[in-house]
Order: sequence, then structure tokens, then C-alpha cells
Amino acid sequence: MKALSVRGDYIVDMIAGKKKIEYRSWQTNYRGPLLMCSTTKKVAGAAPGYALCVVNLKSIEYSSWEDLYYWHIELADVIKPVRVKGQLKLFNVDDNLIMPISRKEFQLEVEPLIYMPRRKGTE
Repeated sequence: MKALSVRGDYIVDMIAGKKKIEYRSWQTNYRGPLLMCSTTKKVAGAAPGYALCVVNLKSIEYSSWEDLYYWHIELADVIKPVRVKGQLKLFNVDDNLIMPISRKEFQLEVEPLIYMPRRKGTE
């Protein structure tokens, strides 16, 4: 499956239905299922370094005003988290690693992976 590396908090927003556009400085002719892989950057509330969901890339529109491409996406499935080393641009991940699961199972699987920064004075 084609995959894309994105900040983990953006993937959480995609899963929650809050993020329906991914902004990129480049475009692709590809349309269809796209595995969203969280970058390894530690962001509060995200699971760094994991593929977490599949979205459907429906269309891409160019904004000359912002000089950006708007990738219109919709959530297809949450998946059993899979450790993935992200890459630049689109890359391929073995389809056999991608297993859709229920939202309840997803919560149980992802919760232990979520990065929560330590607060000062709590060590």
C-alpha cells in the first residue's frame, strides 16, 4: 500500500474527523487508499513511528495563493498500529502488515504507545 509520513498529532485529527485536507508542496497522480504513518518526532498525544490508519486520497487541488497542494482525504479504517520507518514522498508498505481493527481495539492498542511529555517536578 502507498504510505505517507505525517506528524502524529495530524493523524490523530484525521482519525477524529477534524482533518480532511493534508497540505503538501508537491502532488502525485496517485488516488486511493493511503497508509498514514506517524513521524518519529515526539508530539504530545501521538504515537511516534507507527502507521495508524488508512485514508482515501480523493483528490488534489492546487492553491496558487498559498503555492500548496490540498490533498482531500477521508478516513477509511483505523488499523492495528505497525512500526514503520517513514520516508519522504510516497513509499510502499507491505499490505500484509495492515490489519483494520475496531475503534475500541484501536484505543487499547494505541494508548500505551502515546507520547506524553513529563512535567517538570514529576520525576
